Amino acid sequence: MKGPWIRAARRLGKVLLVIVMLGFCTWSVLALWYQGDGPPASRAGLILSWLGLLVVSFWLGLLRPAWGLALAAVLTVSFCAWWWTLAPRLDRDWAPDVEHIVTGRRAGTIVTLDNVRDFAWHTPDRAVERWRREQYDLTEIASVDVALSYWGIEAIAHTLVSFGFSDGRHVVFSVEIRRERGEAFSSVAGFFKAYELALVAAEERDILYLRTNVRREDTYLYPLSMPREYMQALFLDYLNTGNRLAGEPEFYDTLTANCTTVVFDLARTIEPGTPFDWRVLLSGYLPSYLADWGVLAWDGEPGDLKRHAAISTRARSLGAAVVENYSDLVRSGR
Repeated sequence: MKGPWIRAARRLGKVLLVIVMLGFCTWSVLALWYQGDGPPASRAGLILSWLGLLVVSFWLGLLRPAWGLALAAVLTVSFCAWWWTLAPRLDRDWAPDVEHIVTGRRAGTIVTLDNVRDFAWHTPDRAVERWRREQYDLTEIASVDVALSYWGIEAIAHTLVSFGFSDGRHVVFSVEIRRERGEAFSSVAGFFKAYELALVAAEERDILYLRTNVRREDTYLYPLSMPREYMQALFLDYLNTGNRLAGEPEFYDTLTANCTTVVFDLARTIEPGTPFDWRVLLSGYLPSYLADWGVLAWDGEPGDLKRHAAISTRARSLGAAVVENYSDLVRSGR
């Protein structure tokens, strides 16, 4: 009776081993592609050389199992050791819109933010660049809005958090990939240490206008309901995060360190019992999570809330005047 079970276990073990090997091959090839320097032809050559070594270890394993296993182990350990040596940096030639990470300091109730972005966008790739130093009084925080911007995938949206003050000003915090000049974003590359993490503070007439009017993304603005001390704590958490990232860079990760997971981590510092939910990862469904959590300022069905939160059509209909009065105009009639 033991014979068939042993043979079945061996077959299952071989299948699992093949799956692991294929998974490692796929992961390592993608890692080399996104981490390799030089033109595509050079990276392709590097990948072919690596695949050649893997093939040699496979065939050697058929002829001399112990030798093949030893070579495979050496290749795997060497590759993983190289992977763990990759470290985020602060000294790259950054794209203009993420050239600076917001930093600041607090003196009593007054917070001074350095490098608040206030670009005047003409096209998705061209803008008049302006970086400002701004002061905000924590006692004057009047509102917090979560903005979600979609570019074609219902399940995925970019998440931004906007703080409103009693004097009518707004400042938006956005966790972004810190692209190098000329570099494009790839969600796949985000799994392979291809980008550093940036925290940008910006005016709504910059960072939201870019999405609603320039990139023409579907953007929604959801007001939150929370005590003012929570708003203040969240604002200070963003300040501390910016100061940390400006001195200790981190890698962006499409799954675990992105625009929404960072917001969730900050929220947990205020309310440690905040439950994790799959909608934190699939950020396009974040409004329903916020509603279930009880922090949305509005009640209603998800479809009604979404229609009420939509700002892109309103922003585009207002023409050039929307730029200077953006925050007031996109909220009018809500």
